[in-house]
Amino acid sequence: MSLPERRDMRLPFTELFEWLEHPVFGFRPFGQILRVEDYIAEGRYVLRTELPGIDPDKDVEVTVDDGVLHIRAEKTRKTTEPRRSEFAYGSLSRSVTLPATAKTDDVEAVYKDGVLEVSVGLAEGKKAEGRRIAVEH
Repeated sequence: MSLPERRDMRLPFTELFEWLEHPVFGFRPFGQILRVEDYIAEGRYVLRTELPGIDPDKDVEVTVDDGVLHIRAEKTRKTTEPRRSEFAYGSLSRSVTLPATAKTDDVEAVYKDGVLEVSVGLAEGKKAEGRRIAVEH
């Protein structure tokens, strides 16, 4: 049994979807959003994000300001003319509110195998317990 041969067809509005994803034309007016995962391990808050194909020395900026962790990256397109590209290029950013017990003077960032991992130390001690507030009527 033979498989059908793939035809090389280019439909007239194939770039429309790329335009919709572009920050200028589409639904993301402030650049692409980094997808993240976070967890707490060994007394540290850990945030991981995929950033393949970048140079961490010149394309990534990690800052902490007023209890918020900011990650900014720039992914530039190579000057080739691909037939199709579904890669995201341009400015990428994400800001995440840190836990209340985060020690903002104890932050480490490591880039390995296309993944940026930022960890923040957590202070020993118990955070304030939440309580229910009665609603008057």
